[in-house]
Amino acid sequence: MQQQRKSRRGKGKGGLATQISAQSQIDPAVIEPQPPEAPAHPRLRFHAQFHSRFLPDDRDVTVYLPRGYDDEPERLYPVLYLHDGQNLFDPRTSFIPGRTWQIAETADAVIEAGDVEPLIIVGIANTGERRLAEYTPTRDWKMGGGEADKYGELLANDLLPFIASTYRVRPGIDSTGLGGSSLGGLVTLYLGLKCPDLYGRLAIMSPSVWWNHKSIVGYVNQTSPRLGSHPRIWLDVGDAEGRRTLADTDLLDRRLEACGWLPERDLHYERVPGGTHDEAAWAQRVGPMLRFLFPAGQR
Repeated sequence: MQQQRKSRRGKGKGGLATQISAQSQIDPAVIEPQPPEAPAHPRLRFHAQFHSRFLPDDRDVTVYLPRGYDDEPERLYPVLYLHDGQNLFDPRTSFIPGRTWQIAETADAVIEAGDVEPLIIVGIANTGERRLAEYTPTRDWKMGGGEADKYGELLANDLLPFIASTYRVRPGIDSTGLGGSSLGGLVTLYLGLKCPDLYGRLAIMSPSVWWNHKSIVGYVNQTSPRLGSHPRIWLDVGDAEGRRTLADTDLLDRRLEACGWLPERDLHYERVPGGTHDEAAWAQRVGPMLRFLFPAGQR
């Protein structure tokens, strides 16, 4: 049964109020990515075991190209980088077989509908057991972690230059996005604020605000006054993810507003009725997220 998707501020703009199905609660996890035997989508490009100078583990990278990419050799495209890449495109590599974010299919649909400008989407696979360390900006006394700075160096100094040299990327922060869910949402916000000269659009889904006594909230307060401009932020949470997660994300939304983000201008906060903490639920939010962060007709 489908429920009408609501925001604390109502429908917002640009048709962001769409139908979202309530999903059963599934605790997400990670697996070691396996190279696909054949592309799950005709315009996916697979780069196995991408190597970085900053972290010990290699990781697979999957690139989605929009329809028409090969037909317009002079055209440049914005890029959205997403964490947990093995859960985004291919049901054979996802943690729960058959359940992915359906990124390629959804991007095709919203681009073809004229709602979203054609863009490149890069999925960066996590590294299994080291995911927690790489996706957390501070070290927790009990759980460890705290290697997000090194992960950020991997992105900024290894992966982004590789993508720019391999594909036709439109330069500039307004053309570069970063996104993820759970701990991926946490590291997205952290790196987006730390590197405002790199990322101008952030997709923060079901973020793990709780990490290390909600230290990310203090980081928002600390860094915001130094920003020349605010990155455009999509923030969401499902109301079936638990009271603590919902309250923490509400708190983050209020902090962003207090620090100068303007609702429906450079910040959209979505509370999804029945939304849970898993790939199937996040898949339902991809279309609205892309419409807000990369709307057609901006350039």
